[in-house]
Amino acid sequence: MNDSPIGKKSLGQHWLRDDYSLESIVEAADIKPEDTVLEIGPGLGTLTEKLVKRSSRVVAVELDAPLASQLLRRVPVDNLTVTTQDILAYDLTQLPSGYKVVANIPYYLTSKLLRQLCESSNPFSKAALLVQKEVAERVCAGPGSGSILTISVQFYAKASLGPIVPAHLFSPPPKVDSQILQLEFRQEPLFPDVDTKGFFRIVKAGFSQRRKTLLNSLSGGLQIGKPQAADLLSRAEIDPTMRAQTLSLDQWYNLYLLAETDQII
Repeated sequence: MNDSPIGKKSLGQHWLRDDYSLESIVEAADIKPEDTVLEIGPGLGTLTEKLVKRSSRVVAVELDAPLASQLLRRVPVDNLTVTTQDILAYDLTQLPSGYKVVANIPYYLTSKLLRQLCESSNPFSKAALLVQKEVAERVCAGPGSGSILTISVQFYAKASLGPIVPAHLFSPPPKVDSQILQLEFRQEPLFPDVDTKGFFRIVKAGFSQRRKTLLNSLSGGLQIGKPQAADLLSRAEIDPTMRAQTLSLDQWYNLYLLAETDQII
């Protein structure tokens, strides 16, 4: 198989051929023989070769047309479908319920792709995503170092950290190490009867001025007076001098319920 490093540098492609790391990604996705797997950015097909042996069907979505056209020649099997498309424009509803996701995601795509996968009306069951180590840690962060990305993913899925994949195992090596991010979509909603638009309006307001206190951020982000923001935080039993990154998911939910009751959102 010709493994010439074709592809577009603008797409942030770094090829991973380390067999142990590739196996670790497949194991992290918990692939079963009956599974359909969505592989995002299959590239040279090193991971694809392993996925087609473990699953019933692999749907590989590749933006780079030359790579996509060569993939079926590199991995000539009947249970592989290759689509040349931007994954952000791909219709996830055409996949069977309970599909799994495997991907080596470039940094520029991570946040948008995670949001697309989690918010889809046909969500994945499990995912193993190779991302920058810093991003994986941010997704899995607890109260104290959270972000909108943390809340956005953990609201929909249980997130955990898999093995680290050092930069030197890629060709060309990126500037930072990567890590496998494991996601398991929640079978039941984390909180009952939540209007997600309203919930995330509160979260985005809280993070709108990250370096300022929640009192200032919520006041500005929700366009309410500071006395009203202070009252909201007081009833939620949250110190108004705290910052958004320190709040737990439960605290965000309590804020959402009160803001909804007060018709702030």
